[in-house]
Amino acid sequence: MSVEKKFYGYTADQKEISSYTLTNKSGMKAVLLDIGAVIESLLVPDKNGNLVDVVLGFGDPKLYLENNGSLGAVVGRHANRIANATYTLNGVTYKLEANNGPNNLHSNPGSYYKRLWDAKIGENSVAFTLHSPDGDQNYPGNFTVTVTYTLSDENGLSLKYDMESDKDTLANLTNHSYFNMDGHDSGDVLSQKVWIDADQFTPSDATLIPTGEYRDVTGTPFDFRTEKTIGQDIHADDEQIKNGGGYDHNYVLKTDGKFAKVASMTGAKSGIVMDVYTDMPGMQVYTANGTTIECGKNKSSYKPFCGACFETQFFPDSIHHENFKSCVLKANTKFTTVTEYRFHQTL
Repeated sequence: MSVEKKFYGYTADQKEISSYTLTNKSGMKAVLLDIGAVIESLLVPDKNGNLVDVVLGFGDPKLYLENNGSLGAVVGRHANRIANATYTLNGVTYKLEANNGPNNLHSNPGSYYKRLWDAKIGENSVAFTLHSPDGDQNYPGNFTVTVTYTLSDENGLSLKYDMESDKDTLANLTNHSYFNMDGHDSGDVLSQKVWIDADQFTPSDATLIPTGEYRDVTGTPFDFRTEKTIGQDIHADDEQIKNGGGYDHNYVLKTDGKFAKVASMTGAKSGIVMDVYTDMPGMQVYTANGTTIECGKNKSSYKPFCGACFETQFFPDSIHHENFKSCVLKANTKFTTVTEYRFHQTL
């Protein structure tokens, strides 16, 4: 196992950006950046033993300074949407910027994926730490988060999030990698198969804010309990599908706070299988419905449905729904959560 640090580029104020390459005994590589704690590349052996890069990314380091699309990035202090860009905590109302219709998405502007994180190299890991001051993005509390990426010799990439704050605050972080098991530059993922261990999802309104309902997936395009291709129902005559232009919905996972396998994705050509494990209650599945990026890695371009995101997290807009598990981090308490992507090949 090795970790190699290299110069990658500069921030707008001329601070150095570095890449960190983790390599295991089977040759799998995870390339990470300290800008946004980004997964820049993930090179995984396919069924023939060839390395395939299964995450989308930018071809120019400067594009990670804005990172339109949040490619590979850690998103915070609150990932996903908050209705009407407003929330109330402990009797105080906080106003956010409406950057997604009337709502706030991914705590923009100033989301954590646009910032330089402190990095500490371990034997087979890199720990990225960010300090977010009281009032940052209009969230209360001096907040500190460390995301530790660990690559195992069994081809698993683990993401461990450790967070704490000196005031009650919202804390809902996720990784926003776009996965394509046939390779980042292989086209759309509609022929790739997905399985999700969820009996319910949270339907949303026309602005993609959850209504508060838990809806049974049975008989809907959202039923992935039996593995099927992403494209099978993505154009179904269904109000929820039409609202998102495809899949952009939160699944109600059955983890109950325990670390468990919740999803898988299988490449149609590569034979690469990714299993997703987490202890979080929800997972937003997003199929890059409106994504168009002309400056991807290796001079590639990305079109709609070019990847799928499996964003493990608290439910979107949970602050406004008492029946959703709360994303409020209490003052002077620590919260830890783990998500892991494990890779293997079909027989």
